[in-house]
Amino acid sequence: MLRQVIAMSHALDTVFAALADPTRRAILSMLLEDDMAVTDVAEPFEMSLAAISKHLVVLARAGLISQEQRGRVKWCKLEPDALRAASVWMQGFGQFEPVNLDAFERFLATELESPPDG
Repeated sequence: MLRQVIAMSHALDTVFAALADPTRRAILSMLLEDDMAVTDVAEPFEMSLAAISKHLVVLARAGLISQEQRGRVKWCKLEPDALRAASVWMQGFGQFEPVNLDAFERFLATELESPPDG
């Protein structure tokens, strides 16, 4: 039982750490629409393809996205089950409603429109 709790805790830590970065949240928001090639994911950001690739690795390790090679192109796909696990965990405190992916998308859109603090 304790091992399961520790494993779940580690998985949640990884998901929440991935969600902590605004670039990664923006990437998830983009992937809500459809699967995307890595180069298309990188296009709107003012950073190198290598930097975007590092963000994608973090998202993939958290289980939030999957990546698949199709010919010469690497594609990214949203994997919402990782968010579902986080939602279930938060519901255990009785203070949170189940995560509504439409509401989550609206939240991400609002976050992306807001100027960064600092």
